[in-house]
Amino acid sequence: MLAYACPAAYALFLWWFGTGAVLFLDGLPTATFRRTMMVATLVFAASLLGLALTAQSDSIAGAYAAFTFGFFAWGWQEISFYLGYVTGPRRHACREGCSGWPHFLHGIQVTLYHEIKILLTLGMLALLCWDEANPLALWSFMILWLMHQSAKLNVFLGVPNLSEDFLPDHLLFLRSFLTRRPMNLLFPLSVTVTTVAAVWMIAQAAGAETGSYEQTADTFLATLLVVGILEHWFLVLPLPTSALWEWGLKTHGHHHQAPAESEEEPPVKSVADPVRPL
Repeated sequence: MLAYACPAAYALFLWWFGTGAVLFLDGLPTATFRRTMMVATLVFAASLLGLALTAQSDSIAGAYAAFTFGFFAWGWQEISFYLGYVTGPRRHACREGCSGWPHFLHGIQVTLYHEIKILLTLGMLALLCWDEANPLALWSFMILWLMHQSAKLNVFLGVPNLSEDFLPDHLLFLRSFLTRRPMNLLFPLSVTVTTVAAVWMIAQAAGAETGSYEQTADTFLATLLVVGILEHWFLVLPLPTSALWEWGLKTHGHHHQAPAESEEEPPVKSVADPVRPL
């Protein structure tokens, strides 16, 4: 059982601690953001170097290293967004009554640069890992990205739980792009597809040789999928999810500078985080 429990526990810890760390850092005064971004970028660069050195290692240690490096690469994407450094060309809220395709296109504009950066990073990971013995970082990053996209679309289309305390003050303009409603048609599809993928990956891990690289890697990927399913259910079930990251939310307050380029701040019908940081 330890062959499954250890990688699963490690993945859960990284998800929990990484989310809390991003929340803590994006809630600090804006004067700290440049230093935080510099450190995060150095960690990202070190992760790419680490991937280049471990991509051929199909050992258990290599699996842990690749998963960690892939996770750090994802963390760099999220921290650059939540600090406000890489978002999109639109940095103000939609006017009251904006809906339909114009509203959807405005939503794309607020995260466009962020999404392009993710795709570029995905390309770099593919170059480092493709056809190598240890592509775990690539698949981990891809699962995190796909689950992120699914959760973001579900929150845009409408879910009952909009954890507004996860959104830092300098990104409050994002709240006009999110909707509170009982359910949307995408949600059951998202959960079903992810559940099927998670069951398949769990079966892969169960069928792998005990103590092998394949067993460890498949357990990491299965855990990420299960976490993604859990985060989707957080959007609709009445659970106190913020309690999981209470320590990270302690820095959130109203001490940030007002958002620039605001456009007649309209009253909004919903407040939410676009998707949890990790």
